[in-house]
Amino acid sequence: MNLSDYVLERLHEDDEFILHRGRAKSADACSVLLLAAASARPRLETLKKLDHEYSLRGELDAAWAARPLEVSRHREQLVLVREDPGGEPLSRLIRGPMETRQFLRIALGLAAAVRELHQRQLIHKDLKPANVLVDSLTGRSWLMGFGIASRLPRERQAPAPPEFIAGTLSYMAPEQTGRMNRSIDSRSDLYALGVTLYEALTGRLPFAASPPARPRSSASHRRRWTG
Repeated sequence: MNLSDYVLERLHEDDEFILHRGRAKSADACSVLLLAAASARPRLETLKKLDHEYSLRGELDAAWAARPLEVSRHREQLVLVREDPGGEPLSRLIRGPMETRQFLRIALGLAAAVRELHQRQLIHKDLKPANVLVDSLTGRSWLMGFGIASRLPRERQAPAPPEFIAGTLSYMAPEQTGRMNRSIDSRSDLYALGVTLYEALTGRLPFAASPPARPRSSASHRRRWTG
């Protein structure tokens, strides 16, 4: 795939990744999604996430996921190329409390996508608005961001320093920190789904999480209820 044949539109950016939509210059080619590291010198863990998501391509279905196509290079950077099912990142649609009918459409579509994921015996472990594509008219949803997804129906998370915990604290189930005597399973995704839907409905997160670099109590995330 020659990525110079695409015009890029930035859809989302965070501290680790940048997501672009690549619109083909020729009429007979489909658009794609490009995920690249935000840093010019990414950490090894960041590059491993791209490879891991690509390794799951055979277990993801276009009906509910943005499937990986290949790992390629673009402008001297390693990028993950995904199919583009359409829609927008849910994070771009949350600009305050969502209108109830739109919220219900999205909630049903997202819950259906998560159900299909779990039927494949996969745990996402980083479910959040930035990792969901949504058709705002129909509510149909597609998951992406499988860089730390697990094929195991249940796993134990080993304790790690806060700055090395994989995932996004604001949406993360407590057992994913490794600081609880409880293993990770599909219910961890349901926790993140609940936080995501709360944010979509109210326009804000239910908890304010401390930055990962700060020390946290072993009993909790040091979350503060904001609702």
